[in-house]
Amino acid sequence: MSELVWDQVGEKLYEAGVDHCVLYLQNSSGAYPEGVAWNGITSITESPSGADEQKFYADNIVYGSIRGTEDFGATIEAFMYPDEWELCDGSASPVKGVHIGQQTRKPFGLSYRTLIGNDTDGLDHGYKIHLIYNATVSPSEKSRETINESPEMANPSWEMTTTPVPVSGKDANDKPYKPTAHLIITSTDFETEAEKTKLNTLLAALYGTNGEGGSAGTTAYLPLPDAVIDMLD
Repeated sequence: MSELVWDQVGEKLYEAGVDHCVLYLQNSSGAYPEGVAWNGITSITESPSGADEQKFYADNIVYGSIRGTEDFGATIEAFMYPDEWELCDGSASPVKGVHIGQQTRKPFGLSYRTLIGNDTDGLDHGYKIHLIYNATVSPSEKSRETINESPEMANPSWEMTTTPVPVSGKDANDKPYKPTAHLIITSTDFETEAEKTKLNTLLAALYGTNGEGGSAGTTAYLPLPDAVIDMLD
């Protein structure tokens, strides 16, 4: 063992920003077959909840404790959204140009990227891809303000909740993985060319590809957690 050293060159890491957001509507089988680019995202605030400790007492001491199930939620803020988002926000269009609210809210998946920086590469050091599954949003407040000498863009927000989906496999303690609604893929963990090729395969699935030499491209889609793990294994 060697002595711990702090703040070495290249190890001052931080995370910043949010971009490359993609919306995937969920179909009746629970899959996410087609993604659309979401322009205008200004903020995604992740807010896990639950996992509170419940203590039990006996013999005048803490006999044991149990933690509840953890839930994943987030707040999405955006200047604008793709047309497909209206289905998720409880809106429907009976005829072109007419939209009605208070409709059934469609579940969706989401992917977005955050950047990893350090003291030598800045924000070019790497990134994290966040994958969200089985999400729905609550009705949101939208403020309409008059334009004055200091106009601002409307920046509505939506409170998102999720229901976890299954994940196969076992952890280091040989315990089955619990269902999850949030996967994180960190680019800096993929060091060899073979590993980077696997990561690029996932990115091609998430973002789609253009056709080459007259061949058709591929449609962006959101793989389920087990499929993601298989791609990167």
